[in-house]
Amino acid sequence: MADILVLYYSQHGAVRRMAELIADGIERVPGAAARLRTVPKVAPVTAVAEPQVPAQGAPYCEIRDLEECAGLALGSPTRFGNMAAPLKYFLDGTSSLWLNGALAGKPACVFTSTASLHGGQETTLLSMMLPLLHHGMLIVGLPYTQAEVLSTRTGGTPYGPSHVAGAAADQPVSDAERALCVAQGKRLAGIALKLA
Repeated sequence: MADILVLYYSQHGAVRRMAELIADGIERVPGAAARLRTVPKVAPVTAVAEPQVPAQGAPYCEIRDLEECAGLALGSPTRFGNMAAPLKYFLDGTSSLWLNGALAGKPACVFTSTASLHGGQETTLLSMMLPLLHHGMLIVGLPYTQAEVLSTRTGGTPYGPSHVAGAAADQPVSDAERALCVAQGKRLAGIALKLA
């Protein structure tokens, strides 16, 4: 069984929902299993921002989750065209994996949610790829053979699934966004199995 890590940070729940849909796509591929993980908030001052174990949702990610995975889906809300600080903070602590090449050759994809259609989705997705490329991971996007990439009026890019949550974070994941998340999970799992 190939374990595919779906690692995300979500503040209002949209990225969490996308992670669940990507995990659903992974689980639809025989021989693949999704492992959902999140990261805690970071504190602006020296303090404990979150309890050691989340009260609900996915467990917090540990380095061994990355070591053990056959592939990685990485998700974050957009913060000024970049990933959110909690996810960046976690990735900044993965240099031991970089030193021993633990992620090199594994497939990875990225996904995001923004408040507006032009809120930095593509720059966020591209910037999230940078640490993955430094780790030697193989980036898996969404091809235009996936019809929703070309036809969506909400989120969705060839760089990875995206969602337009609205300024009040009250917009549900659209049908096209849902289809793209599931397709991305299936594509990532299929490639991970071929590489294994």
